[in-house]
Amino acid sequence: MALPEAIDALRAGLREEAAGRASNMVKTHAAWANGSTLHAIGAVFEGWNIVGAKTWAHTAGGAMPLLMLLDAGTGALVALIEAFALGQMRTGGISGVGTDVMARPDASRLAMIGAGKQSITQVAAVAAVRRLDRVTVWSPTAANREALAAKVEQKLGIEAIATQTLDEALDASDIVTLVTRAREPVITRDMLARGVHLNAVGAITPERVEFEPSLLERATLIGADSVPQVRKLSQEFMIAFGDDEAQWARLQPLSALVAGDSVRPADADLTVFKAMGMGISDLSLGIEIFRRAREAGLGRAIPPIIRQAPRLTLNQ
Repeated sequence: MALPEAIDALRAGLREEAAGRASNMVKTHAAWANGSTLHAIGAVFEGWNIVGAKTWAHTAGGAMPLLMLLDAGTGALVALIEAFALGQMRTGGISGVGTDVMARPDASRLAMIGAGKQSITQVAAVAAVRRLDRVTVWSPTAANREALAAKVEQKLGIEAIATQTLDEALDASDIVTLVTRAREPVITRDMLARGVHLNAVGAITPERVEFEPSLLERATLIGADSVPQVRKLSQEFMIAFGDDEAQWARLQPLSALVAGDSVRPADADLTVFKAMGMGISDLSLGIEIFRRAREAGLGRAIPPIIRQAPRLTLNQ
């Protein structure tokens, strides 16, 4: 599946959510030594008769995410998908959807802040929905930003510049994507020029913060893939909005923006999309990947004893 096709699959899943035929299991997570975290997210697609969940442990030694698809009527295991590449495509793709809805139609310059494993997919997703003529890359590690800039030029054919400073990266950018593991704000309230769209992707647990919470005061339109998860896990929003329900009402589900064919307000100062990761996104891609794999005869059949395990009784 190519990234533009993944973006289409995500839009389809978001429309199911907006129509009330899909719902999320709000993410749960636990943490232990040295910043390691265990995550679980899931979703119900009543219209597609599939439910499922993804779980993974993010550790210093790596991660191995797994996505389970289950028959909504019988609970039988339909598919088990190794979901590392799927997760990267989902995380990048949802930023592509958010950018398409919220960025200026003529936006052509992206600042990519952070140069980790998710970064190239983030750039590719924005390039799938906007015609980019320049990408600037900044990371505190020079080797990482230079490697990402080279990869963008090689794989995507877009001019890419590894900048020495964050200000250089932000200069004249229309779209800014943050994918970091920062614990202090990387972007402050007044760093971004008027007219910018911001994708905030990296801070998905409460100990992480990527942008200054007061930046949200400037935002004309704010969207999120999962509003409940933002309320539960995003330190930036919890600080900015606190117990003020009028402020929280400004945060709109991406599904509603997609279903309503929303466009960026012409006079918007900033627009902000907060991506937390959600089950609907993972299942949207997983279901489509499973459908394509089955049609192409790919993958291995699940043994019946695993697909539908027998029920045990106390006598057994």
